[in-house]
Amino acid sequence: MSLEVIPVRGPSALRSFVDLPFRLHAGSPWIPPLKLERYLFLSRKVNAYFKHGEAEYYLARRGGRVVGRITAQIDHAFNELHDSRRGMFGFLEFEDDLEVLGALLDAAAGWLRTRGCDQMVGPMDFQMNDECGVLIEGFEREPMVKQPWHPPYYQQRCETAGLSKAMDLLMWELHVTGRGAVDPALVRAAERAHDKYGIRIRSMSRLHLRRELDEFAKVYNSAWSRNWGFVPYSKEDLDAYALDLQLVYRREWFMIAEVDGETAAMVITIPDINQVLKLMRGRLLPLGWWHYLNRNRIIDRVRVGFLGVIQEYRHTGAAAALYLAQFDAGASTGQGLGEAGWILETNRSMNRGLEAMGGKVVKRYRVYERML
Repeated sequence: MSLEVIPVRGPSALRSFVDLPFRLHAGSPWIPPLKLERYLFLSRKVNAYFKHGEAEYYLARRGGRVVGRITAQIDHAFNELHDSRRGMFGFLEFEDDLEVLGALLDAAAGWLRTRGCDQMVGPMDFQMNDECGVLIEGFEREPMVKQPWHPPYYQQRCETAGLSKAMDLLMWELHVTGRGAVDPALVRAAERAHDKYGIRIRSMSRLHLRRELDEFAKVYNSAWSRNWGFVPYSKEDLDAYALDLQLVYRREWFMIAEVDGETAAMVITIPDINQVLKLMRGRLLPLGWWHYLNRNRIIDRVRVGFLGVIQEYRHTGAAAALYLAQFDAGASTGQGLGEAGWILETNRSMNRGLEAMGGKVVKRYRVYERML
């Protein structure tokens, strides 16, 4: 039967786009997202990404059966910042069929090429700070919040299809219930941060969370500006991020390190809402809402999503102080198992810090590229 790849048009095609991974990954460690959230995330009217980006969605069909999906997108803010002509692809799902993957990649590449792009990087949904990369290690583990999951053939097919490695992203497992595994040098650095440099740690305010994210943006833009794939958060991105974080906020895990009231560093650790989504099975009704209301009883693990220090405060040990504060939060909340990342494989200082905390790499995601 012939294979066709066509743009998503209309509610029925969008429903097929959202439904595909539910069929492909049934019975696997993959955790189904809330379908309503996926529709909103893909909406060009709702998602803040479309204030600075554009995208096309594609479905692959063979004999009327949906066998794959992909998006092609351009983040104009990224290209303006880096003076580049990069395009991205994302939301990649496909049956174990090299012809399907090749057709999907060609469709995305063609759309990007007609818009002047000279490189295609991905997968990312839609940006680096959303679900990103193809899982290449850690297949047996459930994905945490905003982590993709793929079977092993995804990597094999991507590399056979001619995609080249651009960057690996690491997830580190941490047991944050006690300080026994922590390098004593890290403890001394945290003590020096408090005693010598006056570092003080406070919780972010839920009531003023959007305002706190303006401080987060200062940290992010300073700490991550030299990282591969960096693009600053826009006001619209922060507005949307504040709404997302309200759904998972716990004051014990949202921390700011300050010196004389000035922000020096910040960490945002997210209780793993995927444990709740697993019970919801993609639906709010009939009982999905009940699981969400009881999330604090269900969730016992967290993902350290962001931990950064403003450049001029790196010598103070603010990061070490935040590291240890996270261990205290784990002890007080009972959410003692965590994963930190993703961390670029080239980020030596952060990877050394996580190793000093007793962490180990348990997942690896690969971002690919293709010249157009």
